Amino acid sequence: MKVATLGCLGLILGAIAGGAIGIGLGFAWTAFFGTTSFEGYSGMLIFFMFMPIGIIIGGMAGGVGLGLIAARDDAATGPQDRSSR
Repeated sequence: MKVATLGCLGLILGAIAGGAIGIGLGFAWTAFFGTTSFEGYSGMLIFFMFMPIGIIIGGMAGGVGLGLIAARDDAATGPQDRSSR
């Protein structure tokens, strides 16, 4: 249960962080390559391409990362004695 909970928490936190990083990279991309802002093209590029890609990659990395950390922690502690319940 701990692995699933931390995996979902990692998914949410990773998606938030990935979206923020995606927006930052999108702003850097438009500034570096001089993307035109005609009819909001640079904003659409950032919010419809960079942000969703950042959310997907960040969510996957966060979920897998925290899930692996939780699984390693469960494996290190060994099986729990559930007979006392």
